[in-house]
Amino acid sequence: MKSLKSHILIRTVLFAGIVVLVNIISIRVFGRIDLTAQGVYTLAQPSKDLVGSLDDRVTVKAYFTEDLPAPYNSNRRATLDILNEYKAYSSGTLHFEFISPTGETGEQEAQQEGIAPVQVQVINDDRLEVKRGYMGLVMLYEDRKETIPVVQNVRSLEYDISSALKRLTTRTKKKIGYTTGHREAEPSAFQQAAQMVSSQYELVRVDLKANPAVPGDLAGLLVIGPEDRFSDSSKAALDRYIMHGGKIAFFINRFSATLQDRFARAVDPGLDDLLSHYGVRVHTDLVRDAQCAPVTVMQQQGMFRFQSQIPFPLLPVASNFNREHAVSKDLESVLFFFVSSVDTNGIASRNLKGDVLVRSSERSDRQSGFILIDPLQRPAASDLAERHIPLAVTVEGSFSSFRGDSIAASLPSSPLTRILVVGDADFMKDEYLGSRGNVILFANIVDYIADDAGLITIRSKNLVQPPLEQVSDGTKRLLKYVNIFLPPFLVAGYGVFRWRRRAALKRALELSG
Repeated sequence: MKSLKSHILIRTVLFAGIVVLVNIISIRVFGRIDLTAQGVYTLAQPSKDLVGSLDDRVTVKAYFTEDLPAPYNSNRRATLDILNEYKAYSSGTLHFEFISPTGETGEQEAQQEGIAPVQVQVINDDRLEVKRGYMGLVMLYEDRKETIPVVQNVRSLEYDISSALKRLTTRTKKKIGYTTGHREAEPSAFQQAAQMVSSQYELVRVDLKANPAVPGDLAGLLVIGPEDRFSDSSKAALDRYIMHGGKIAFFINRFSATLQDRFARAVDPGLDDLLSHYGVRVHTDLVRDAQCAPVTVMQQQGMFRFQSQIPFPLLPVASNFNREHAVSKDLESVLFFFVSSVDTNGIASRNLKGDVLVRSSERSDRQSGFILIDPLQRPAASDLAERHIPLAVTVEGSFSSFRGDSIAASLPSSPLTRILVVGDADFMKDEYLGSRGNVILFANIVDYIADDAGLITIRSKNLVQPPLEQVSDGTKRLLKYVNIFLPPFLVAGYGVFRWRRRAALKRALELSG
């Protein structure tokens, strides 16, 4: 009897010691397990590197109204979790506090810090009421401040925080140029995409028609949908920029077309010879794809006119992405608006490395020549016989000079650099946005030519929730009955186990006594 009591006491002390030890270790050592495919509940490595490299204290003030109703209360929990993770990887340089703005003084303080109030609906005593709440972050570093006025989308919260940290700790923004002078698209045409890019970079106008030279302090250059031909001097300016290690993204329209037009009008920006010299070429064609977006058309049946949505193959919805490349690896879908194919046959012969970022589906083809824009004219299934047509391509390596003048002779090849070519210059425009993936692709391209792969990883990580896996009806029934009967069976089984164990222990005590 005495030895049994001693044995139980020793086991109890050992168990308590293990619990205390585990708690001490958990306080000092941070870790977590994330089983999601993209690691959506774990900081990306660039975020860890960013917060781990902080050289001075960063204070985060989280202004969150307490007792917010669902689903807003989950935003506070998600913000607390992610701030705890940032703090764990910051080596003691990041600190945060939660503040509940109450009363006139508290609300005034939040608004002075740039936190905007939001209106939320609350049900009290079976009545719908509108309550004002706060859900924002203020980040302080040295004498600088960044604000996230409202935490609306927790799935993009890591990108919002990391990009704000980067703005705080970076003294000067990199410059990204965009060419003008050839009727290119201006940032006013793609405000949503430009706003995302402008948070990290300074967009700079480069008028090659007035001054055929590209500033040397640009981190990258964008050529977006020129409709007029580039002159020899303008192409020489692009070539000179590349020869000095510059990086350019070309967004090329080979046809001008809208849904209101009767036919597509061919466009020649005069860049074929330049791009062909670099190993790529945008064909004068339009890609049709069975995987496409619908358009609304008016149809008449008898005396009645009605609207209906029908798929339009000239608006491909691309989902075939290069999962090995930072620009495209986490994209789910991008809607292209009259996209042309990109020829990559010349890349290998120039000792350059090429990667196709986006391809069409397995059922696609190309149209050239006179192209009628008629959603009611459907291609036959046999027409869509091509597979995986390249729509966006990157080329990296040491480029030879396109020019043949004396300046080119002194600089015959470039240092390692890169260009990117997309057969559509409209997918990022506000009027054509088909999904958030369009904006993400454009922003990723800008990061790519600016050598900022970290932001690509963070931004693309949480694009969409993965779809539910489709299962058979038999599997559904099996899962249903397992969920109904398994929990009570486990509880009953555990009860029987405890009862038998206690009975055995009682018999052992009686025998020892």
